[in-house]
Amino acid sequence: MKKKVYVCLAADILHEGHVNILKKASKHGDVTVGLMTDNAIGKYKKIPFLNYHQREVVVKNLSMVKKVIPQYTMDFRPNLRLLKPDYVVHGDIWKPALKKLRKEVVEQLKKWSGKLIEYPYTKNISSSSIKENIINSPLFNVSRVSMLKRLLSVKGFVRIIEAHSPLAGLIIENTKYKKNKNDKEYDGMWSSSLTESLMRGKPDNQSVELSTRITALNELLDITTKPIIFDADNGGRIEHLSYRINTLERQGVSAIVIEDKIGLKKNSLFKNQKNAQQDSIKNFCKKLKVAAKSKNSKDFFIVARIESFILGKGLQDALKRAKAYSNSGADAILIHSKENNPKEIFKFSKIYKKFNNHKHLIAVPSSYSKTLEKDLIKNGFNIVIYANHMLRASYLSMKKLALDILKNSRSFESEKKISKISDLLKYSK
Repeated sequence: MKKKVYVCLAADILHEGHVNILKKASKHGDVTVGLMTDNAIGKYKKIPFLNYHQREVVVKNLSMVKKVIPQYTMDFRPNLRLLKPDYVVHGDIWKPALKKLRKEVVEQLKKWSGKLIEYPYTKNISSSSIKENIINSPLFNVSRVSMLKRLLSVKGFVRIIEAHSPLAGLIIENTKYKKNKNDKEYDGMWSSSLTESLMRGKPDNQSVELSTRITALNELLDITTKPIIFDADNGGRIEHLSYRINTLERQGVSAIVIEDKIGLKKNSLFKNQKNAQQDSIKNFCKKLKVAAKSKNSKDFFIVARIESFILGKGLQDALKRAKAYSNSGADAILIHSKENNPKEIFKFSKIYKKFNNHKHLIAVPSSYSKTLEKDLIKNGFNIVIYANHMLRASYLSMKKLALDILKNSRSFESEKKISKISDLLKYSK
């Protein structure tokens, strides 16, 4: 009877190193691969390009592999207890954070006289370098469109922040905060019509041409990898909507947000909404149906943004619209509010989540900024968008600096309050 061998793999990008370790493992007996789930991978690094099922199909068809089972966390032990393998085969390099994991594997195997066998890693090959090449190829845009949907399926809650420039995008891409040994980061970026307008010194009333926004979007997409949600105001003329969506998909954008206002845009955070008008439910549903029919990828999100609270129409109107929009092709509902607390959106979510055809819920806590993410999650929200904070931070810093230099007739006093040039130059390498 052949010995039992266990190998844990992520196998997102199957390469020579994986083949080598599996070949060596198969010499010891029948190989069972513990294939890490998307959720397991997402706990310690970015979600894989290929989902679990796609990776499973590839690994199952390798001649060296007898069986594939899911490994739901970084912890090998549940699967080891289930299989009681004679050997666990692994590369000889364990990252510092995984040293404890190695010890747990060895101790678990001792209970039935199993053994950990370690082989040298294959030199000059890594999933990271291969992924870098893929990211720089046109094919990456196809994968990038799907990233928001996959993040939601893996994490359940996604954190998005506004990126008004490529530099802001790079900061978002590289900012992490370590909490309880896990890295906390932003999952994606918001392409905001407000910040795009302000960056150009123009009013937020669709005065910035779409072609200008698309150019800015291309610059952001060129140097970042995270999914992007595009703020399309009211989507423009219904006759042009399909072309707009096709353009965004080709670029690699994951979602378009369309608000149910009509006429000349007035920013929703203005107190006076006197001349602002809301589209009829019938007309907006027609727009959503056109949008849903236009998309090429089933993973591209059509987001309906409801302005009922902004225009003082109340909860029942918002719920009525949410139900209709959810049945007309919307993949998510963004419920907007300018109150300084989340009471009205939480009342909305409590009822909306009971609807049979409810979709993902999005919150934009610009005015109710004291609200914690855990409270949004508790109340059924799946996405939070910090919609203008990066630009607001930039504006405050630039204004203070400009005043300080005038005041002191030199820049010396300001040097300690601003970034070192060397910190900025790392983004130009």
